Amino acid sequence: MNRHDKLMNAARRHLVQNYRQQPVILTRGEGCEVWDVRGQRYLDMTAGIAVCCLGHAHPKLTATLAMQAGRLIHASNLYFIETQLLLAETLAHRSFADRVFFCNSGGEANEAAIKLARRYQHVVAQRPEKISIIAAEGSFHGRTIATVSITGQEKYRKGFGPLFGPVKFVPFGDLEAMRAALADGTACAVILEPIQAEGGIIVPPAGYLRGVKEACVETGTVLIFDEVQTGVGRTGRLFGYEHEGVTPDVMTLAKGLAGGVPIGAMLASDEAAKGLQPLPGDAVTHASTFGGNALACAAALCVLDVIESESLLENCSEAGAYLGRGLERLVEKHGHIAVQARGRGLLRGLAVRQDAAGIVAAARERGVLLSIAGANVVRFVPPLTVRRDHLDEALGVLENVLATRAPAAAGTGA
Repeated sequence: MNRHDKLMNAARRHLVQNYRQQPVILTRGEGCEVWDVRGQRYLDMTAGIAVCCLGHAHPKLTATLAMQAGRLIHASNLYFIETQLLLAETLAHRSFADRVFFCNSGGEANEAAIKLARRYQHVVAQRPEKISIIAAEGSFHGRTIATVSITGQEKYRKGFGPLFGPVKFVPFGDLEAMRAALADGTACAVILEPIQAEGGIIVPPAGYLRGVKEACVETGTVLIFDEVQTGVGRTGRLFGYEHEGVTPDVMTLAKGLAGGVPIGAMLASDEAAKGLQPLPGDAVTHASTFGGNALACAAALCVLDVIESESLLENCSEAGAYLGRGLERLVEKHGHIAVQARGRGLLRGLAVRQDAAGIVAAARERGVLLSIAGANVVRFVPPLTVRRDHLDEALGVLENVLATRAPAAAGTGA
C-alpha cells in the first residue's frame, strides 16, 4: 500500500468525520503552489481559506517563526508578552481601535465581541433591556454555539438547538430593514461582515455600512464588523471598512493575520472596551490561555510588515481587478453556466447556475485548487502575493471546465 492510501486509511479510521475534504493530502508549499504526498503540483487559489496571505513558506515569515520558536513560544497572559504588546500597538496605530484582545480564531474573536457588547450594555451603559443581537441573513460568524446562533444560514444552525439568543436576522444590504429591527431599542449589538464571504461573496450597496453606523449611534447599539475574512489586506485595503470610510465600535480579525499561524483578535474603541473591564473585586471577564502567545504575535507582526514592505495592498488591488475582469469575461463567454462575477480585491467569486462542487472538483483534477462560497459560488482567495501568470493559469483552467458543462435547466440560478 502506498503512502497516500495509508494516510487515507488513517483519516477514515481516526478523524472525526465532520469534514468533507477533497481527496488530496498536502505535504508542502511554496508561494502560490502546493504539492501532495504523491508529488502532484497544484496552483493554490484558496490560500488556506484566505489565511496564507503571504503564500506558502514565505522566507521572512519562515525566518521569523524559527527565530521566535528559539526564544519563546508561550508564557500565558499571567504576564505581559513583548510581541503581544508590539502587535497590539501596531494594530491600534493602523486601525480605528484603541485596544486589542487576542485569542486563537475568528469564532473566538466574535465570541469575545458578543460578550463585550452584552456586558457593555448591562454594566457600563446600565441598559439591561438591550440584550438581542442583530445579524444579517446569509452571514457567517463562526462555529461555536453562540457564533453559529448569530450566523444567518440555517444549514449551520440545524441540529444544535437550543441556541444562544435572542437573535434577529435582517436582509444584508437592506438599510430600512436594519432600522426597523433596531427600532424597539432591545438590540445590544449589530454584527456585519463588510463583504459576506461564506455567504457567497456579497458586496453591500454603497452607503449601507455608513447608514447602519448612523442607526447604531442613534439607538446606542454596539456596531461589530466581522473582518475575519475581509481584514488584513484581502480587499485591497488593510481593513474592509476603509472602503466605506466608516468605523465600527468593535472589529474582529483572524485568518490572514498571522499568515497561517492560528490567531484571533478583537479590536475596540476605548469606550467599547470598557465592556470587558472588570469592576473592583470582580473576576476576570474574559480570557484565553493561548491568546496573544509570543509565536503567533511575532508571525502577525511579520505579516503586517511584509504587507507594507512588499506593497501587497497595491498588488491585491491590481491583481484583484485583473482577476475580476477575467471572471467577467467568463460570464460573457459562458453565460449558460456562469451568472455573475463578484467581490473586491482578492476576495472574488464566480456565481454559477449549478454544480459549483463539480466545477471545483474538475478544476482540482486539472491542478487548480478552488473552494465554494454560498450555494453556488466558486471562490478565489489566493495569496496576496499572487501574480498575473498564476491568475491566467487559474482562469484558463476554469474556462476549460466551464466549456465542458451542459447548460443549466431553466429556472435555476445562484
